[in-house]
Amino acid sequence: MRRRFAGLGLVLLLLSGLTLLAAPAASAHPYCGQVWGSSAKGAGDLSAGTLTNVRAGRHACFDRLVLDIDAPLTGWSVSYVDAVRQDGSGFVVPVAGGARLQVVVGVPVVPTDSFFVGPGKIVDTSSYRTFRDVAWAGSFEGSSTVGLGVRARLPFRAFVLAGPGSGSRLVVDVGHRWCAPGHSTC
Repeated sequence: MRRRFAGLGLVLLLLSGLTLLAAPAASAHPYCGQVWGSSAKGAGDLSAGTLTNVRAGRHACFDRLVLDIDAPLTGWSVSYVDAVRQDGSGFVVPVAGGARLQVVVGVPVVPTDSFFVGPGKIVDTSSYRTFRDVAWAGSFEGSSTVGLGVRARLPFRAFVLAGPGSGSRLVVDVGHRWCAPGHSTC
């Protein structure tokens, strides 16, 4: 009898050991080490200065949108929305993509600035991995809005950098994906 229990115990021990070796569980592995989320981000209200440029760049793990301001930026917000709305009128601004971020800076724009082309696309995103569209949504009563169309609702971060000179930049980075390849839980 004792021999039977010892044999059964040995078999169970071997089976449990093989199970642990054969199939490791999926674990949390953020893509490129990013621990960003998709909740709204922002600070302050209105700022001094004006919006002078809107540009974008591609990185290995994310696409980046930059709004240049000619003074320190203290008021801004970035959030996912169902529809980007035009400042003042509230009209829906068409923004291509599976999801849309509304990027608002608490500064006006000067309509004669070289980057400003009025309503519509302001950055060519045709070769970007995550960005699908960057559209002007207007400037009204000291705030300016840009619609950022992305492939899907993905993690993002937003922050202000000082410079160049006495200016500042609002940076919006949107990750290419949520999880590292081969992982389903992040």
